[in-house]
Amino acid sequence: MELTTDSLALGVVWYAVFLFSLTVHEAAHALAALKLGDQTAYLGGQVTLNPLPHMQRAPFGTIAMPILSYIMAGWMMGWASAPYDPHWADRYPRRAAWMALAGPTSNLLLVIICGITVRLGMVMGTLSAPDSITFTRVTVAVQPGAWEGLATLVSILFSLNLLLFVFNLLPLPPLDGSAALPLILKESWARGYQELMRQPGFSLLGLIVAWKIFGSIYFPLHLLALNLLYPEFGYG
Repeated sequence: MELTTDSLALGVVWYAVFLFSLTVHEAAHALAALKLGDQTAYLGGQVTLNPLPHMQRAPFGTIAMPILSYIMAGWMMGWASAPYDPHWADRYPRRAAWMALAGPTSNLLLVIICGITVRLGMVMGTLSAPDSITFTRVTVAVQPGAWEGLATLVSILFSLNLLLFVFNLLPLPPLDGSAALPLILKESWARGYQELMRQPGFSLLGLIVAWKIFGSIYFPLHLLALNLLYPEFGYG
């Protein structure tokens, strides 16, 4: 992408939202694990909204990759992780499944908060529905100035957290949706399933499949979410 003042400014907002969303996601995993009996992430400092422990654990995924992907493609990609005790997960597969769901659930909560913010902004006369929707243009400011920055931030926060919610719920290893499947399996099957999903080959295959199919899943859901946000406009 062409690096201009506007694109660099947008990149700063992108990165701030990306890092915050990733931190919330991993902190939710860590907090759920702690409440359910595994202190591994807590002892590692991951039960926090401070991004530094998460960045220190995955510096390439939280710093280098998002910046490089934005410069090269205008799109921010990356990852982080919260450690957990696999022996705890083997003993309590359903607890581990709830821990896995905590991350995507936190992203869905942020989407809902963004939606409420947009509707409140519309009531206050500061935000409005845009003529056309993009990933970074979910809402627009009625007047120029500081509200334009808020509109961009809320737009990216809405779209990115919807993306994290949907992507991580795909039932493919190593994504959270795969780790949540023991909730619907017999406990004896769940333990065997967890062991199978830890094989590196399955994780690589799962990521390849997820990358191939995600666009066809996410963009219709993004449009659906926007029509739920703006039922009076009927975006198509």
